[in-house]
Amino acid sequence: MMFRRAGPGIEVFLVHPGGPFFDRKDEGAWSIPKGEIGPGQDPLEGARREFEEETGQAVEGCARTGSLIPLGSVRQTGGKTVDAWAFEGDWPAGAVLRSNTFSMEWPPRSGGTREFPEVDRGEFFPVEMARRKINPAQAELIERLLERLGPG
Repeated sequence: MMFRRAGPGIEVFLVHPGGPFFDRKDEGAWSIPKGEIGPGQDPLEGARREFEEETGQAVEGCARTGSLIPLGSVRQTGGKTVDAWAFEGDWPAGAVLRSNTFSMEWPPRSGGTREFPEVDRGEFFPVEMARRKINPAQAELIERLLERLGPG
């Protein structure tokens, strides 16, 4: 979870899922960049890889420091466990979000297949707004980040 200090507060970088099912969804639909961890893969390395696959940017290219803050795990409604780390950073000037893609039959029962980006946009949100935008199961990660950063 990338975050930045904005005036007296914190902003959190979230991504919006691509594809037709999320086209008109906003509050509760956004997420931290995340994905599947392969068998035997280190969760931290998987988190780094997924950040890059979903945004087109390496953590190292966005991070202000090399420090990663462990945020632990949360379990989403569908049963998926998300292991998360936070880092202070910013979106590189002039960089465009580029996500990997997935294919699915669209429109349904048409027999035709279309390709969609896994993520269609990314944005920094002030904490209060991020709490509304993020998948409810991941909201705990924002709270843990604020706890670890401490006051002020």
